[in-house]
Amino acid sequence: MPNSRVAIYAGSFDPITRGHEDLMHRSLEYVDRLVVAVATNSSKTPLFTSDERVALIRSSLGDEPRFEVRSFDGLLVDFAKSVGASLLIRGLRAVSDFEYEYQMALMNRHLSPRLETVFMMPSLDTTYISASMVREVARYGGDVHDLVHPSVERALKERITGPKR
Repeated sequence: MPNSRVAIYAGSFDPITRGHEDLMHRSLEYVDRLVVAVATNSSKTPLFTSDERVALIRSSLGDEPRFEVRSFDGLLVDFAKSVGASLLIRGLRAVSDFEYEYQMALMNRHLSPRLETVFMMPSLDTTYISASMVREVARYGGDVHDLVHPSVERALKERITGPKR
């Protein structure tokens, strides 16, 4: 689409949570297309591979044609340029998230002055959800069905307890 507003929502999404989904869907109120960018972070050891995370995100988001899910490595500003994005969407759950996100936004602006960052607050019912908390609850057999899409819940159970026999 020429002259369309393209945004990127980047993260590790290990796994995607209802909080991530909420921000993704709400982002579509402001942009024509949202590229969900699954980052390869060399400092983290993810529970799911990049391809698995992409597949889980796609299964969680359904058939909405304005979503595109891709993995990337390298600088986010380079990826943004490659997909024609002018906007980065970042979620802020708590004040503690702000300092890191603010530094990242300033660095991205330094590297790509035309790339804007927009901070969005989660909905009240998803504020407490984080991927690391979901992994921890799942690891100890806790109930995560309200925190993630059913396909993600199944994948977590299988990854943590092993495949059913």
